[in-house]
Amino acid sequence: METPINFNEKKGFICDMDGVIYHGNHILPGAAEFIHWLQDTHKEYLFLTNNSGMTPRELHQKLGRMGLDVPEEHFYTSALATAAFLADQTPGCSVYALGEAGLLNALYDRGITMNDVNPDYVVIGANSDTCGPTDEGIAPACRALIAPVEIATGKQAYFCGKPNPLMMRTGLRMLGCHSGEAVMIGDRMDTDVISGMESGMSTVLVLSGVSTRATLDEFAYRPSVVLDGVGDIPRLAQ
Repeated sequence: METPINFNEKKGFICDMDGVIYHGNHILPGAAEFIHWLQDTHKEYLFLTNNSGMTPRELHQKLGRMGLDVPEEHFYTSALATAAFLADQTPGCSVYALGEAGLLNALYDRGITMNDVNPDYVVIGANSDTCGPTDEGIAPACRALIAPVEIATGKQAYFCGKPNPLMMRTGLRMLGCHSGEAVMIGDRMDTDVISGMESGMSTVLVLSGVSTRATLDEFAYRPSVVLDGVGDIPRLAQ
């Protein structure tokens, strides 16, 4: 199979997790082979996830339960991106936050305090995903829950997760490579593929998560290549 991407020549790989590496607590076919290929070929790689619920340590442990050894420094979440954005905008700010441990820990680590009286910001989500893959199938996600709040308040939320270029630039900086040397891999056209494309990266859409071949026609842009799953990448690189 020919592909417009020479994976062997690429220096860095930014990869989504939900729908790409696993569904819920179940690893997807070919994911282990892909991660081993990244490590064996000494590629720079980063798992960039819109899921704000877990810390990098918890993601490390989650993959460990699936038999995969990925160090903590290879994870960057929308929670970390949100905390970095707030700390840059208003150092020492306070927030009213609704979220899981990953989001709250990221905020605390940046010196951001909780305040339910007169907060500088209200943080109720970190990404614009309307749905996402689970063990049971596709389920509503962050944006679906925030939309009613936007309607009720008349204010539009600002999301720091993909496809926000702030998160992508941080990812490339962590990899230490130029966008032309990197590949973005994900299962969503509306977050993963567009964020990689607009950052100047080659893009891979895998059909193991949300987007399908049928939904490609809903978008004006295309990924560099469409694959069934990440396990195809090491095979194409041979």
